[in-house]
Amino acid sequence: MSTTTAAPSGARWVQLVVGLVAMMAISSPQYVWTLFTKPLQGAMGAGLPAIQVTLTILIVLQTWTSPVQGYLIDKFGPRLLVSLGGLLSGLGWVLASNATSLTGLYLTYGLLCGIGTGIVYVGIVGLMVRWFPEKRGFATGVVAAGYGFGAILTTFPINDMLASAGYQHTLMVFGIIFATVGVIAGLGMRLPTPSDNLPVPEVVSSARNYKPGEMVKTPVFWLMFVMMTMMSTGGLMVILNFANFARDFGVANLTVWGLQALPLALTVDRITNGLTRPFFGWVSDRIGRENTMGLAFLLEGAAITLFVLFRNDPMIFVILSAVVFFGWGEIFSLFPSTLTDTFGTKHATTNYGILYMAQGVGSVLGGPIAALLHDVTGSWMPVFGTIITMDVLTGLLALFILKPMRSNWLGQPTGSPMAVPAE
Repeated sequence: MSTTTAAPSGARWVQLVVGLVAMMAISSPQYVWTLFTKPLQGAMGAGLPAIQVTLTILIVLQTWTSPVQGYLIDKFGPRLLVSLGGLLSGLGWVLASNATSLTGLYLTYGLLCGIGTGIVYVGIVGLMVRWFPEKRGFATGVVAAGYGFGAILTTFPINDMLASAGYQHTLMVFGIIFATVGVIAGLGMRLPTPSDNLPVPEVVSSARNYKPGEMVKTPVFWLMFVMMTMMSTGGLMVILNFANFARDFGVANLTVWGLQALPLALTVDRITNGLTRPFFGWVSDRIGRENTMGLAFLLEGAAITLFVLFRNDPMIFVILSAVVFFGWGEIFSLFPSTLTDTFGTKHATTNYGILYMAQGVGSVLGGPIAALLHDVTGSWMPVFGTIITMDVLTGLLALFILKPMRSNWLGQPTGSPMAVPAE
């Protein structure tokens, strides 16, 4: 008598779509922030550095509190926490519309949006690696792409409302919209159950679940943390100084296809930075995580090299900047899927929250280190040299150190000190 295996539940695709919507709802606090800096300077009577502290607070809280956020999501479930995160993110905008001081701005836009976006981001990624065990790279890439693509839908409407109604009205209206969408999306979240008949992973994965305290005692975790920190730092060196590069190279105001090179490059880069996440995640589901890391990170190093060599040609500047961002954004699909393959799914959200702190380290190091190197040497070339070195080194680490280390780790016998039976 033959037997058949039930098809996976279609509910997981609903979860993917809802997760994508939730990510899009929290993207604007970071990605359209630059539109608010000038009106906020006028309203607060403050300089740009003081205003920019707001976004620093947001990013630091989003990344460095992620282990706590991940723990709460694992404990109380994604529905409650993701809804709360969406609400806090939108509420930060609503309350910031009435802020009359820098402290008020920091405690609303910086604090609430930082905590809210962090909860949603870590929660959605942790949920997707559970729902798509055989497509972890692709699924995490799709929702991570939503975090970048969401701002594409809101940038022009927000810009138009700022011009016609002012920043306070804009923050209020869009804050309500983001909170509403975030809460509705969060209420649609749920964990998979045995009745969902999820397929088995197609890449080598841990049959055991490792608790966060156990994970952080392993060399393989810290290798991944260092690798993600290097890629984050190098990528953010480019992102945070991109306009400065363009101006110093003399191409910012030159035209390409009738458009100014700098805004055109920024628009194209946002698209490729989103597309790379599901693409390389999908590739990693087929050829392996480390092989894909090596391919993507070495591509990034080569793209940066060509970007420097042809920096004075505006058309090549735009094209290669798109390739640069295509070679960087995939870290947000490759690292969470690799981590879950290695340490199991039960504590996936908390575990990724700890690894995600590497992005926070990169956000702190990327801007200051690049600026310091430029100020000391009077040139951007040492900055690019540092980025290329980190890209190539991380790619080689993936292929020749992480790959055999993870293979040995996943092949450990059940009785090994760190092997924990799946619960």
